[in-house]
Amino acid sequence: MKQFDNKTFRFFLLCFAFFIITSCSDKPRESIAFGINTAPVTLDPRFTTDAISYRISRLLYRSLVDFDDSFQAIPDLANWQAISPNHYRFRLQDTGREFHNGTRLTASDVKSTYDSVLNPDTTSPHRGSVEMIERIEVIDDDTVDFHLSRPDPLFPGRLVIGIMPADLIAAKHPFNQIPVGSGELRFVSWDDEASLLLKRTDGKLIKFKTVKDSTVRVLKLLRGEIDLTQGDLSPEMVSWLTKRDSVVVEKQKGNTFTYIGFNLQDEMTGNLKVRQAIAHAIDRDKIIQFVMGQNARKAGALFPSHHWVGHQDIDGVAYNPQKSIALLAELGYDRSSPLVLSYKTSNNPFRLRLATVIQSQLKQVGIGLNIQSYDWGTFYADIKSGRFQMYSLSWVGLKMPDIFRYVFHSDAIPPKGANRGRLIDSHVDSLIEQAESSLELETQAEYYHELQAYLLEVLPYVPLWYEDNAMAMSKNITGYQLSEDGNFDALLRVNRISND
Repeated sequence: MKQFDNKTFRFFLLCFAFFIITSCSDKPRESIAFGINTAPVTLDPRFTTDAISYRISRLLYRSLVDFDDSFQAIPDLANWQAISPNHYRFRLQDTGREFHNGTRLTASDVKSTYDSVLNPDTTSPHRGSVEMIERIEVIDDDTVDFHLSRPDPLFPGRLVIGIMPADLIAAKHPFNQIPVGSGELRFVSWDDEASLLLKRTDGKLIKFKTVKDSTVRVLKLLRGEIDLTQGDLSPEMVSWLTKRDSVVVEKQKGNTFTYIGFNLQDEMTGNLKVRQAIAHAIDRDKIIQFVMGQNARKAGALFPSHHWVGHQDIDGVAYNPQKSIALLAELGYDRSSPLVLSYKTSNNPFRLRLATVIQSQLKQVGIGLNIQSYDWGTFYADIKSGRFQMYSLSWVGLKMPDIFRYVFHSDAIPPKGANRGRLIDSHVDSLIEQAESSLELETQAEYYHELQAYLLEVLPYVPLWYEDNAMAMSKNITGYQLSEDGNFDALLRVNRISND
């Protein structure tokens, strides 16, 4: 497997042509421009499921609770106490309680936000994570009580949905396009998909510029049209950018979990032997070394081992092409008469390259892949709707083990959740429910460990790797620091240094 290919050569050629015909722009800009590879799907926190929407919503809205670096729940808008195992009281703090429209955030807004999420007619994909809320009671403007149908020691950590104004929820305000939160960034304009403008409390403008092609995005960075970009940078690009005097490159180990998903209702991919053959045919070590430039580490489950529910003893399905060949032979397939499947991915060049490598590896054991690539919106809509046999995606920012219910419980088939593969397994449901009903975290962890081991047996997905985070920024930008989960929170502190 070559370390550099035609895509890399074209990238270098394009860079050369770029510098021949243009020079870096010295034109001053009021805003700090942040380059992203896809526009957010929604700015309504009740419906965020894609990474960009989630990361931007964190900046626009404040939630009752956040997490520290150890994945432990900490106060954001509110402190809390457990009155009883089924009763939690949250008291709003004094700061950060003004919505961007000038009204004050109160307990009624908290109740209205979560009542809306719980309302089946809203069809929020986050309803399943808070379905244990039986009743919400406003005590006064500063105090709200949550009464639960069952004990849940992790309950405070579930309350991470951004709080929205109650009157605007009642008026069916279009939060998806015109957000009104209480975060440190407020909405200014979203004139088109390619340009979202927000303003910080200090008056600094932050512009999210959507540039889908990563090569073009890097060239815009070098030209000065954007100031920084994070993620979706190929290893070759990262290596090349480190040699540019005008650019600072930073990398950090990340917990973005990448996987191959299957439609379990499909005749072919619903067959466990097919999924096992696929899993054993993928040489993750070589992909990580030669394609990803060692900017990832193998994964066996959604959470890395250092998370409190992370499993210490699994790192995925071992590469064993002979076992793949044997499994396919049992089904009547071989390299002369291959099993042919469709594989959906985005039209992102690096994701297409990964898909092509996986296609090549599967071909060696007798599986033909028809790669179907689409723009992000079409691709994501197809995955949520179940229009696929195989696909690849990543989960970002995972903190709470409630993700297992959201992704694998039989009650979480879209739009109720993200069980996109349509897994229906009573043992999976039982392990999730037993974990959720356990009052001791140690006991919960044991159930989740058993669940993760079982998921490797039934393979509703193939765990691939945890991707590292990488970002590149102009040398006159300061204050931006990568986080493990790849959030954009550092935009609250980033500034431009004057060239004078």
